[in-house]
Amino acid sequence: MKNKTIKIGYLARVEGEGGILIKIRGGEVTDVKLNIFEPPRFFEAFLRGRKYFEAPDITSRICGICPIAYQMSSIHAIENAFDIVIDGQLRELRRLIYCGEWIESHALHIYMLHAPDFLGYEDALQLARDYPDIVKRGLQLKKTGNDLVALLGGREVHPINVRVGGFYHLPDKKEFVAIADKLKWARDAALETVRWTAKFNFPEFEQDYEFVSLRHPDEYPFNEGKLVSSKGLDINIKEYELHFEEEHVSHSNALQSVHKGSGEYFAGPLARFNLNFDKLSPIAKESSKEVGVLKGVCNPFKSIIVRSIETLYACDEALRIINQYEPPEKSCIDVIPRKGTGFGCTEAPRGLLYHRYSIGDDGLIKEAEIVPPTSQNQRMIENDLRSFVTANINLPREELIWKCEQTVRNYDPCISCATHLIKLTIDE
Repeated sequence: MKNKTIKIGYLARVEGEGGILIKIRGGEVTDVKLNIFEPPRFFEAFLRGRKYFEAPDITSRICGICPIAYQMSSIHAIENAFDIVIDGQLRELRRLIYCGEWIESHALHIYMLHAPDFLGYEDALQLARDYPDIVKRGLQLKKTGNDLVALLGGREVHPINVRVGGFYHLPDKKEFVAIADKLKWARDAALETVRWTAKFNFPEFEQDYEFVSLRHPDEYPFNEGKLVSSKGLDINIKEYELHFEEEHVSHSNALQSVHKGSGEYFAGPLARFNLNFDKLSPIAKESSKEVGVLKGVCNPFKSIIVRSIETLYACDEALRIINQYEPPEKSCIDVIPRKGTGFGCTEAPRGLLYHRYSIGDDGLIKEAEIVPPTSQNQRMIENDLRSFVTANINLPREELIWKCEQTVRNYDPCISCATHLIKLTIDE
């Protein structure tokens, strides 16, 4: 029987450092650890004592790729505490800026981080040498998403135009004309992306997951809805902490979220797709049917196809919003702070992002709780590594290393903007 130790010293992350350890003894996987050496970032502590309207700008700094998700979860939680409901065109514009974030984030992952795994390239630079037009398409898709975020957010990274109650400034209707032309191209490019990724070769790896996502009665989820799961969960956002909790494990500085009584769960595109397939736009549904990826897909390696379908949806949804847009009278509604606790949960590109704030009579934040998507998927990533290595323990060394990298990247866990995010060695 073979004894192996798969050791990953460092994996580059946008928000910290980590590694992976897999021990094989007597031909069986005996230990799997996703070690995250992420340094303390103190954002929850930073928020204590700050004015409520500072929270969106502070939390956007948590992630340069998904700042809108942090802003929106923050804003929804604060508005919930103040009993504020945003509707009409302001609500639509929030969906629109979220579309931009999904487009840029998904395009980055699909083309730069994940596709090279399936095509046998070390990184996107090598991929570009052989397929320059494909890489250019991915970069242009990402730029379209960035442009949309900049139009509504004031800038591409850490936008500054989003606020509790709405926006500080609204673009003129004519400013949407140029971005609409870009989005029409992006929609076509996203459809080609679906067809392109569907041709990749995927390992046989069907798993029994508990998928968890938001679900809205009328739309594919971005900002609002109830929390549902593929195993019967159906709760309001304010009940999140009654059903989910974060646990500390000795091998990781990052907390791991679990569903109480059930354990690990799967958040992100695959969860949204399986729980909300009926809410996709017609073009997104048709593309899914065309490539044979429908509700019920449980192979995480096929998440790259699902991300492509979500990119197509985001382009189509953005165009729908722009085509019916009529500027509201005001860029925001009046906000009157009051004492209370509010809850917010939105769908970041990588999955659920939960915020809770307690606010005093003075409008100052007394307590904050933030649970990012990566924390919610960490334990499932470990489970997938265990299952995949167990099923493929006799693969040649280099191929096993490659597939372990892919297994992690299936979740796009905010690890790095560099394609080759993990360097693996096996000590035998």
